[in-house]
Amino acid sequence: MRRCFLPVLLVLAALLAGRPACAQDWKEYAYPDYAFAVSFPVEPTVEATTYQTAEGRLAPARTYAASAAGSIFKMTVVDLAGTSLAEAAILDHAVEILAQGREIKLDIPHRISRVFGRQLSLQAPDGSRSSVAVFFHDGRLYQIEGKSLAGGSGTSEAIRFQQSLVFTDSN
Repeated sequence: MRRCFLPVLLVLAALLAGRPACAQDWKEYAYPDYAFAVSFPVEPTVEATTYQTAEGRLAPARTYAASAAGSIFKMTVVDLAGTSLAEAAILDHAVEILAQGREIKLDIPHRISRVFGRQLSLQAPDGSRSSVAVFFHDGRLYQIEGKSLAGGSGTSEAIRFQQSLVFTDSN
């Protein structure tokens, strides 16, 4: 009976040894103070920063970022409450900043629930690609970017990250 199982065990061992490493376990991280949730493959770092608006003033922002397997994942939330800028101007400026030095391959309207924005696909001269979305909601600019580095195979992870954004407020 052992002789019958030995070939089966050898075949199973060969199959398991030859298969690619399992994909990372993605986890949703919720940020109720900023009314969103997003999935990262690893725990993100959080950094307070600033963002230069179209009118040249600095606005407080928070960046949530992580990198894994040749990809960079970044979510930025900018507090623009009290500014006199129109939503279209805010989104146009965000797209302009994100596209600097990169070619826009796709720029289409995008929506998450009742929040409208724009979705972009960008390609840099170094061969890296980004899947990006920008939204203006409840006085905040939400900017999410999944970037697959040149030569990497993380395009699907970049898209997965960009598509994982959820607004969690009651609006």
